[in-house]
Amino acid sequence: MTAAFMDLVDVTIVHIAIPSIERGLGASFGAIQWITAGYALAFAAGLITGGRLGDIYGRKRLFLIGITGFTIASALCGFAATPEILAGSRLLQGAMAAMMVPQVLAIIHVTFPAHERGKVFGMFGAIVGLGAVSGPLLGALLTQWNIAGLEWRPIFLINLPVGIAGVLLGRKFITESKAPKALRLDLVGVVLVTAALLMLVYPLTRGRELGWPLWGHLCMAGSVLVFAGFVAYEKRKTRKDGSPLVELSLFKVKSFAAGIAVQLTFGIALGIFFLVSTLYMQIGLGWSPLRAGLTGVPFSVAVSVAAGLSVQKLVPRFGRKVLQTGALTMAAGLLVYIWEAGRYGTEIHAWQLALPLTVMGLGMGLIIAPLTDAVLSGVPREHAGSASGLINTTQQMGNALGLGLVSVVFFGVVDDHVRGSSSAGSSAADPSVVGMAFVDGFQHALWWVAAVLVMIFGVMFALPARPKQHAEESAAEAMEAMEAELNTTQVSRV
Repeated sequence: MTAAFMDLVDVTIVHIAIPSIERGLGASFGAIQWITAGYALAFAAGLITGGRLGDIYGRKRLFLIGITGFTIASALCGFAATPEILAGSRLLQGAMAAMMVPQVLAIIHVTFPAHERGKVFGMFGAIVGLGAVSGPLLGALLTQWNIAGLEWRPIFLINLPVGIAGVLLGRKFITESKAPKALRLDLVGVVLVTAALLMLVYPLTRGRELGWPLWGHLCMAGSVLVFAGFVAYEKRKTRKDGSPLVELSLFKVKSFAAGIAVQLTFGIALGIFFLVSTLYMQIGLGWSPLRAGLTGVPFSVAVSVAAGLSVQKLVPRFGRKVLQTGALTMAAGLLVYIWEAGRYGTEIHAWQLALPLTVMGLGMGLIIAPLTDAVLSGVPREHAGSASGLINTTQQMGNALGLGLVSVVFFGVVDDHVRGSSSAGSSAADPSVVGMAFVDGFQHALWWVAAVLVMIFGVMFALPARPKQHAEESAAEAMEAMEAELNTTQVSRV
């Protein structure tokens, strides 16, 4: 839980400090995208490998390696002197998180029996909410306070004491576990899946800055072929020695396959929303990091509350409908947000955003905690690490895609608006021109996010109507009732 919290905080804390990093290091928008998307890309590319390494060499061992490396990479980020060094350190940080994070879900999956897992994932949902609350607030406060003149750097350095605590707690309390059958690492699979992800995300991230060159389009098209080659190789590897990087048989489990599709599209939505909302508030509206961070508190609190309720109370009773309600609730909050952004323009106040952000937070909370539980419910224990890596990979790949798509759905509109104002005789440097350009780009991006959420609602019909562990609980309760009835009958006969 400590490791999951640190990873969640690190993702959200960076978004709020982006304008400060841009000013402090003189970073371009392309470099900023790479600093955010680079972490997500390294994370996504390494998660499947990290999950499989945990299955082979021990989940506790990989967890401790990952959290130690993550802490060291955080220190490198905190002391980075150039955008290039920071981007490289973020890549290392993402790679170490990929060793650490898959072990979290795998350890939960193999440690707790099915009837207890719902409670544990309820705690996990609360941690998700707490991370969402803490990240923006910590980022805002640490950036605003400018501790010792370090400006944005403490947002990374704060990971050092948390990481050290995680290492000590992990060594003492986590029980070692491995896959019961001996497995080997699929190095060819690692190369293929990493290459495919890079070919897809890198052109998206740098395309706008480079003028959308032909090689970028060819790379993205080629990534589909590499992914296809990866799948073909994994099938052959399974037949050959039974140690593929990705256990393709997992996709025969309907709940797992549907959940992976939801994770991917949900990651795209979140990747777009969190980055454009930060740019909208701090650059478009000119708000301080602290004001922007405090504005997001209703969202974060709503996520935390809804996440706990969804797993503990709602999903056991209503099943899949809770997640579908969450998708539609998030979309409704986005529509209100779009209307308010258009209605009030650059004169909008933070308190006016409380309603749409609260509605969105409630929707996200209904999805984020029970979704992982539903996806893992039908997975065999021996493939827990691989499955956990796949779950995190698809969400982070979606996140990286979303961050890359910001160039298209947000900056494309901003650039067109600024060029149109310049041709009409207004200065592109005029704050009002920049502000309205960011408002228009923000609205356009949110329409895309809302469309993705509606698509997620449809995909969720393929999820099980009721998660497996709740069905098991009901069966256990029925068995207990039958045993009690038999005992009563026997006593009566005596």
